Amino acid sequence: MQAQEVVIQFIYLAASVLFILSLKWMSKPSTAKRAVLAAEAAIVLSVGATMLSHEIVSYQWIIIALVIGSIIGVPLGWVKMTAVPQRTALSHAFGALCVTTVGAAEYYLSAPNVGAFKMAVLCGEVILGSLTLTGSLMAAGKLQEILPQRPITYKGQNLVNLSALVASLIIAILLTIHPAWTMLFPLLVLIPLAFGVMLIIPIGGADMPTVISLLNSYAGLSAAAMGFVINSKLLIIAGALDGSSGLILSIIMCKAMNRSFTNVLFGAFGQAQTAAAGAVEQRTHRSATPEEAAQILSVATKVIVVPGYGMAVAQAQHKVRELFDSLNKRGVDVKFAVHPVAGRMPGHMNVLLAEANIPYDQMIEMDEANSELGQTDVALIIGANDVTNPAARTDKSSPIYGMPILDVDKAHTVMVIKRSMNPGFAGIDNPLYYLDRTLMLFGDAKSFVGEVVSQVSAN
Repeated sequence: MQAQEVVIQFIYLAASVLFILSLKWMSKPSTAKRAVLAAEAAIVLSVGATMLSHEIVSYQWIIIALVIGSIIGVPLGWVKMTAVPQRTALSHAFGALCVTTVGAAEYYLSAPNVGAFKMAVLCGEVILGSLTLTGSLMAAGKLQEILPQRPITYKGQNLVNLSALVASLIIAILLTIHPAWTMLFPLLVLIPLAFGVMLIIPIGGADMPTVISLLNSYAGLSAAAMGFVINSKLLIIAGALDGSSGLILSIIMCKAMNRSFTNVLFGAFGQAQTAAAGAVEQRTHRSATPEEAAQILSVATKVIVVPGYGMAVAQAQHKVRELFDSLNKRGVDVKFAVHPVAGRMPGHMNVLLAEANIPYDQMIEMDEANSELGQTDVALIIGANDVTNPAARTDKSSPIYGMPILDVDKAHTVMVIKRSMNPGFAGIDNPLYYLDRTLMLFGDAKSFVGEVVSQVSAN
């Protein structure tokens, strides 16, 4: 039995090392695939080692759970790239559900003989797990457009939310002091469940990438807490990695939007702007056909493509790759500028471009792109709205004022592929579309880029 335990702990150690290496390799596109494989191997090792535990008296329910999980999980892996953000949110919800149920089971099996430290950590586990569960479901609903994407607010909302959080903490303190007060434990679950809903409804769709990252952090921290509760070093390590990396990513994304956590969580960003009657209608824009766009691109020396969620919706990334190849054959220098919060989840555009085999070295970050856009012949924007809005630099009344953007308006010519003149996900009108140097290319991104490719190839 002792030898078996040594083997199990060695496997757990190997899995922990793989989790750490996976996170390290995930930092570079060239090693990202290796990172995913390492994480998958770590999970398989973790499950396998757990199945060897002498504490397991029957495999019946474990096998049933694995089958049910596979039935749910396999179809979730087949979603379209546009649905990856909401699928990610659902993954957070499933993880949080696991943490919450394990925490509840551990409490009722141990109470009232629970030490103060264990009870405090268990309360933190349940609070984080519960609010992450409903928060992630709400985020998935907003991303899937089942729920309203605009913020839902009411008077005194922040006070109500804060009161719910304080109530949860008070109950946690009372249970830590008096673990035998089992009648309080359901409230420790129910109040954070409600808080998770209240936390997400005032957050607009434009902030969903940061919210997804933050929920990922909560899920990781709750898993780490569960590791302390059930005495699993592997869970502590994996949860800490997940929680800290999610938090760091959230900070980076807030910095990319020039906003704070409190502003994201309580600012109700994403309200549709109201303008004076007729103010928008009086402005004019210029449009162009695929033939005209192809002519401009064909004679350009340097082109920077800016992808956005519209490209994801249209599944246009493979046509964009064809355009990249066609322009390269003509000697045009083509690069892709990726804004940190473009799309609806962290790294959304990078994943789409990688799927279409766009070379990694042709993807440039915001700072590098902005240093080159002034010497760029054409900035081709495909379904990106708010991350290219110059109002962030000039209009102090704009909700996005101060947010770092891609300076596409400094390019010699700007071409924007959109279905219509409707504002972007944040509900903010974009003055870029009315500049003299801007050409609006109306239509489905996949079809329009396909026509442009045909014209470029024919010339």
